[in-house]
Amino acid sequence: MLETITSINSSINSFVWGPIMLALLVGTGIYLTVKTGFIQVKWFGYILKNTVGGLFSKKQDKSGNNLTPFQAVTTALAGTVGTGNIAGVTGAIFVGGPGAVFWMWVSAFFGMCTKYAEIVLAMKYRVTDENGVHKGGPMYYIENGLGKSWKPLAVIFAILGGLASFGIGNIAQSSEIAGAMNGLLGLAPLVTGIILSVIIAFVLIGGVKRIGQVTSYLVPFMAMFYIAAGIIVIIMRIGDVPAVLLNIVTSAFSFEAVGGGVFGYAIMVAMKQGFARGVFSNEAGLGSAPIAHAASSTEEPAEQAIWGVFEVFIDTIVICSITAMAVLLSGMELGADALGAYASKGAAAVYAFNSILPGTLGGTIIQISLLFFALSTILSWSYYGERCWGYLTNNNKIFDACYKVVFILFCIVGATGSGTLMWDIADTLNGMMAIPNLIALLFLSGVVCSITKDYFKDKK
Repeated sequence: MLETITSINSSINSFVWGPIMLALLVGTGIYLTVKTGFIQVKWFGYILKNTVGGLFSKKQDKSGNNLTPFQAVTTALAGTVGTGNIAGVTGAIFVGGPGAVFWMWVSAFFGMCTKYAEIVLAMKYRVTDENGVHKGGPMYYIENGLGKSWKPLAVIFAILGGLASFGIGNIAQSSEIAGAMNGLLGLAPLVTGIILSVIIAFVLIGGVKRIGQVTSYLVPFMAMFYIAAGIIVIIMRIGDVPAVLLNIVTSAFSFEAVGGGVFGYAIMVAMKQGFARGVFSNEAGLGSAPIAHAASSTEEPAEQAIWGVFEVFIDTIVICSITAMAVLLSGMELGADALGAYASKGAAAVYAFNSILPGTLGGTIIQISLLFFALSTILSWSYYGERCWGYLTNNNKIFDACYKVVFILFCIVGATGSGTLMWDIADTLNGMMAIPNLIALLFLSGVVCSITKDYFKDKK
């Protein structure tokens, strides 16, 4: 029975993360980029100034029961900056070669506009309950934007998102945390699972406001910690940086397969690995992050949506690139066979950092990073799942409480079990979320363009 499930899931997974879907994901980004006038280029300076550039200005919090704009983006970043930024990127380079990094950058460039469009629609078509709480996401802009006749598509998205919250959003992350805690402190997986479930329970009881408050401190810390470590790694091998950058670009168009393989097949492999890891990491087009942004207290859709451009930039162009540079600067032998010599992709990343930093400092940095990356992902996906199931049950309070209890218990399941099959299934569900979301993005692209034009017409 398990073999049959594994086989079916593998076939579906190869499609949803295969060339056709990846081309559709990146193609949608290209289409939206052209249609909105390359906002991630034309307005990049404005976007930085009015997102991260305004963090230190003192503003009174008038968010009420909703999230502040910054809390919304940190909640979204908590879900996107995860184990894929380390293990996923490492695996992509081993299999696809240095050229995979170039194609990862390309997917991120167009993904900036995709995520911008998602957030615009999430803000435009969100609903507000009797307590003044904003709720939105693809299920809402599919139903309210495309019309009631499209509700089955919205239901499909909500089901996929709700199920994925237990897998990618919980089990896979809890397993990583258990491994990190065992390596750092020698804690048994069960102990880690219990401690983790208590922490998650404390946060979930406080609702989305507490999730936003926790991620607003956790995400900047974990991002700066990893970025600082990466900068040190790059400085220590600064003389090799130009050669590595040149290798990334030339390998992206090379016909020579890394670690052997079919001649002429290398470019396609590099593109697939780069696109897949870029999309998987920043989640542009998958429809998850807009759920968090819709909870923002911001009234203007495009004003919140420009955070999506920054979100993809920091996740992929900055954090993923740090992992890539560490692996390539380490001089490790690449190729699928070479990757098999390591216990996991994360272990390969540890080796890369350890080969540059003194002693086992690199391994400690990776374990700490994986710990915080995974914890933040659990927090954000708990909210994604809550909103998806809330949509399906008409925000039934009893079902909401049951969901939270089950989600908390799954932390123990993930910490104590391998969860490999569940992770693979959730990975498939996560990719399938993109299908209904991309349909909505394409059909509602005119709405995105109209809002964008109105917002930027008087900006300098």
